[in-house]
Amino acid sequence: MTLFEIIILAIIQGVTEFLPISSSGHLLLPAELFGWVSQGLAFDVAVHVGSLLAVMIYFRQEIAQMTVAWVTQGFSKQQSTDSKLAWYVIVATIPAVIIGFLMKGWIEENARTALVIAGTTIIFGLLLWYADATAKREQELEGLTLKQAIYIGLAQVLALIPGTSRSGITMTAGLMLGLKREACARFSFLLSIPVILGAGLLATLDLLSANEAVDWYALLYGAAFSFVSAYLCIYLFLSWISRIGMLPFVIYRLALGVILLWFVFA
Repeated sequence: MTLFEIIILAIIQGVTEFLPISSSGHLLLPAELFGWVSQGLAFDVAVHVGSLLAVMIYFRQEIAQMTVAWVTQGFSKQQSTDSKLAWYVIVATIPAVIIGFLMKGWIEENARTALVIAGTTIIFGLLLWYADATAKREQELEGLTLKQAIYIGLAQVLALIPGTSRSGITMTAGLMLGLKREACARFSFLLSIPVILGAGLLATLDLLSANEAVDWYALLYGAAFSFVSAYLCIYLFLSWISRIGMLPFVIYRLALGVILLWFVFA
């Protein structure tokens, strides 16, 4: 890849990992528009590392508090808000881990098509709009319950279908359960940590078994630009989401879906 391609793909990964707009659809566009080749497993690992570092550094205080609370109080009868939240992240991650392990091969072979991604981009974009437009949006993250965390975790399973958007479907579920927009976003971002870590480890194992040639400069640039774009994305999204709502992202998803459909049927 050229340096320009590396920068563009790393920024796409960093931004779309956290915005509710589907990373799968965006990673298809460069290939469709410009004929770019696949970035390869090594680059995939690098940009995942950049995104993971960004979310962990941004939420470093919350992660530290949750970790300490889970270790000291997580197995006692008296649970603090932080220990409960740590458990909720763990519990909400389990469904996607199980289903992802069982269905990964089938999804890779049958669902990673432009038509599927276009359809899910549009359908789940409309669902996000409905949730945002009709939800009560009254509950803070501190009031999250185990039942709500399980529902959000089950919704996250749908993100295994390319084009759904992991952040989009978890925020949609959170809104439907009555959480405020920022609370939905914060829990979705915390949920991304084990998911990105797991995806990165799987990609690393695939890379080790593939004996793929490694361009270390490409990996360094990819990780760096992914980190910067992801960190800025998280910061700006949490700063603006309570004011702007989900409609701009819904409109964007619908436009992206239409463009992908045009590529499919053109």
